[in-house]
Amino acid sequence: MPTRVDQGLFEAARAAGALYSRSAAQQLAHWARLGREMEASPSVTQDAIARVLAGQALYDDLPDPAQAVVRVEWEDRVSATLAGLDFTGGLHAAGKPWAEADEDGNLVMRDAAPPAG
Repeated sequence: MPTRVDQGLFEAARAAGALYSRSAAQQLAHWARLGREMEASPSVTQDAIARVLAGQALYDDLPDPAQAVVRVEWEDRVSATLAGLDFTGGLHAAGKPWAEADEDGNLVMRDAAPPAG
């Protein structure tokens, strides 16, 4: 069954798969099986993971397999948050200048948009 996969994940699967003579699809299937087994493992309890993600328990108290699950969830949450940010729009709206790097790493100063109103 066809499934959409994030481009970054696909590229990572292609690179990792090349090391093990697997296609990107085979590597993704391998990772999915590992994840399924990890979540089914008695050392990885969903309750413990949920408590860490909610800030009610310490990450360091989890066994290594559960820490791996938490790291994946954190990465997904951070990526989703970053994708929703619009710093440029916020700075324009606030009328504030900013600096950023261009493709070559050179510092570029951006002028503030005039305040609205």
